[in-house]
Amino acid sequence: MKRRQFLEYAGAAGLSLAMAEKTTALVNPPIYPLDLSTVEFEVTTVDRRGQVKQRQPHRARYFTDAINGTEFLTMVAVPSGRFWMGAAPTEAQTQSYEFPRHRVKLPRFFLSQYPITQAQWAAVATLPKIRYDLNSSPSYFQGKDRPVESVSWLEAVEFCDRISQQTGRHYQLPSEAQWEYACRAGTRTPFNTGETITSQLADYMGTTPYRAEAIGDYRQSTMAVGRLSANAFGLYDMHGNVWEWCADVWHANYRGAPRHGQGWASSRPSQRRTIRGGSWLNSPAQIRSASRSGYDQTALNRTIGFRVSLS
Repeated sequence: MKRRQFLEYAGAAGLSLAMAEKTTALVNPPIYPLDLSTVEFEVTTVDRRGQVKQRQPHRARYFTDAINGTEFLTMVAVPSGRFWMGAAPTEAQTQSYEFPRHRVKLPRFFLSQYPITQAQWAAVATLPKIRYDLNSSPSYFQGKDRPVESVSWLEAVEFCDRISQQTGRHYQLPSEAQWEYACRAGTRTPFNTGETITSQLADYMGTTPYRAEAIGDYRQSTMAVGRLSANAFGLYDMHGNVWEWCADVWHANYRGAPRHGQGWASSRPSQRRTIRGGSWLNSPAQIRSASRSGYDQTALNRTIGFRVSLS
């Protein structure tokens, strides 16, 4: 397979996932900032017809980490809490691997405000190698403020290891539980926008409705991060734009899943990891908060990127 060959996403959801080799241990222990800044933003929710119900002001706390002299990473504080992980029994267009719904408790953690951009990726690609080489410009859809895509899970882990060594903080891919908790931001509806979503709120195949909303746009590509609505935690692009790699090995259901937010490993060898959030290519059902899929940890796809966490 050519390095930048597009691997068709269709059918990936039913594939099983697997355990990968351990990542490099950090030289420095985690260091967390004591002083956080505050950002204000607006959160939009809609009814089942896609009409705006309300726009509410929110605040989030964050800190900014320097990758180099020109590129920075904004990390948003996600408060501790409990939530129901997985699809609700009354939710439409669910899949068997989104069950059983289960209660999870998480401590506070930080998550990058946006998916990792191509500019951030290029900056980290110049840092000293840990285990794998990184192509500084891997993406199919080019743009420094667009999410990086066409990167494997192993390359995403290399990104985390390099920036960890650079900053002295323990950056890693979020667990599935962290990702869904952060996406929901206190909601129990199919989307953090409410019972449905529209293409004014996310980048996806808006020509396919989920509820009773009007037909929307299908951009057929990624878009610059942070251009659409934030959720109540101050995180952008959690629905659509690109699928996002998580730390967890893929499991075909939640039986035996961890209850405290940690990543889910496997006792059997596997090459597949979990991806969350859906992409520009997907229908609204595939970008729901509970939607999940699995993909080979070495594979490349123009619909898959990632964001990073500190926990």
